[in-house]
Amino acid sequence: MQRVLVAPSGFKESLGAAPVAEAIAAGVRRALPGVRVDIAPVADGGEGTAALLAAATGGTLRHRTVTGPVGRPVAAHWARLGGRAAGVAVVEMAAAAGLAHVPPDDRDPGRTTTFGVGELIAAALDDGAHTVLIGCGDSGTCDGGAGALQALGARILDADGAEIGHGGAELARAVRLDRSGLHPRIGAATIVVAGNPRNVLCGPRGVARVFGPQKGASPARVEELAAAMENWAAVLERDGAAAGDLRGGPVTGASGGLGAGLAAGLGALLRSRFDALLDSGLAGLDLDRRIAAADLVITAEGSIDLQTPHGKVPAEIARRARLHGTPVVALAGSLGEGAPSVHDVGIGAIASIIPVPMSLAEAVADAERLITDATERMMRMILLGGIVSGRAPRRAAVPTRRRAVALAGRPRRRG
Repeated sequence: MQRVLVAPSGFKESLGAAPVAEAIAAGVRRALPGVRVDIAPVADGGEGTAALLAAATGGTLRHRTVTGPVGRPVAAHWARLGGRAAGVAVVEMAAAAGLAHVPPDDRDPGRTTTFGVGELIAAALDDGAHTVLIGCGDSGTCDGGAGALQALGARILDADGAEIGHGGAELARAVRLDRSGLHPRIGAATIVVAGNPRNVLCGPRGVARVFGPQKGASPARVEELAAAMENWAAVLERDGAAAGDLRGGPVTGASGGLGAGLAAGLGALLRSRFDALLDSGLAGLDLDRRIAAADLVITAEGSIDLQTPHGKVPAEIARRARLHGTPVVALAGSLGEGAPSVHDVGIGAIASIIPVPMSLAEAVADAERLITDATERMMRMILLGGIVSGRAPRRAAVPTRRRAVALAGRPRRRG
């Protein structure tokens, strides 16, 4: 084994993708001091995406105070990429409207807003960006992107011609979208929304019903928001700029419906997050080339379970590696229900970083050491497997059938 590619996601509420990758690389080098380790932490559109892509391209993070999801100011950021990606901005929606910015006592997705996301988009446009890539994930909102559109100059009007307020519940009152006052650079820039293609705006699997409870919505609030999204979809279909299915199309439900709102309001392109973040070449990752050059790929995420095959980083890495015949193993903070299902998508082996029973707080506090130690254990098992499989089979210790017959025919000696 000469080259190992380390391509993990972050461990939520513990370590970002970059420190996870460094910890894995340290474990690989312990077991194989001379091996070449290629480190490629993977952005998934959620927390840490802007910083990862800025680092990958030699770009910079730009810091800005914006309107947070509950209406109070929050310290946020966006990235101006460098190198071949000069002129590209990355807006990580979680930086302005993530669930981490919503205090537990204020978690009601009927009231939270994406207004700060629009303020970050405006900042990127004002800085001269020709492309704005919006990473969706870890959101604390369900307002259909209405807040972001309002921050960018759109007016959302009720039946009396008055502007509606902030939050998803207000969308039940929307009857018209007025785009005439949009930011002047919208038409000159390309807006790309990178989200999970499984997330849709409306219906039984719409954002209100699937993600509303995770963001603090009661059952009654969930149904209220689902109805509001249906009304908002009708407004967007009539007054917006998007073609295609805004109710059930891929990525329309990204970040509480931000995808649909930006598609109709700004003419944004909706893309699978991995196609946008890994295939576009914007970040200069060349991930497929690096997978093809590796002898082994190690990926990771906080929890491997039955959800992992459905759009999570380890499954995407395995899908790409399978095309090149490169084996993949995965580490996780925990192995949940259905974890073995990841073998079906191309992950050859999985392991938890937790060697003995411990509390979540202990695991989080010691995550880097646990990841490094677990990687070393996994690498030593892989090396041992290679030694065993490469050894010539020993001569059988039991007699062959011919010799056994011959021996059986000899008269026994009697004492």
